[in-house]
Amino acid sequence: MNSKDSTPGWYTLIDIGGVIGLVIAAIDNFAFNGEVSPIVIVALLLSATAISGFIWDWRGWVVTVSAWACVPLAHFFKHVFSLPDTLHPNTYTSILMLAVFTFVISIIGFGIGVLFRRLTKTVATEFRSRR
Repeated sequence: MNSKDSTPGWYTLIDIGGVIGLVIAAIDNFAFNGEVSPIVIVALLLSATAISGFIWDWRGWVVTVSAWACVPLAHFFKHVFSLPDTLHPNTYTSILMLAVFTFVISIIGFGIGVLFRRLTKTVATEFRSRR
């Protein structure tokens, strides 16, 4: 990172997304013995990806993908290592369906964040130009 440039690098964005994703996956797998409502996970993923779109604009896709990948990967590893899981049926097909669903949620959240950033930036620009 250049001393004049305050934008984080790609690896930093991947790390941020990974940490966010691991927290969401941990809540999914360990909170209330893994019996947390799927709505909570969807809300966490939606809000985390919206925030990444709002903060980093289009560069936030890296954070979004990193965070998203952790949720289905946790279930994938539990299936591969024959660990007990709350995903029923615990098959590759259900893990794939979970991955597609959470990916769509992540993209929607990211899009909302980018849109909100653009709208607030436009309003702020208009406000400054009228002063």
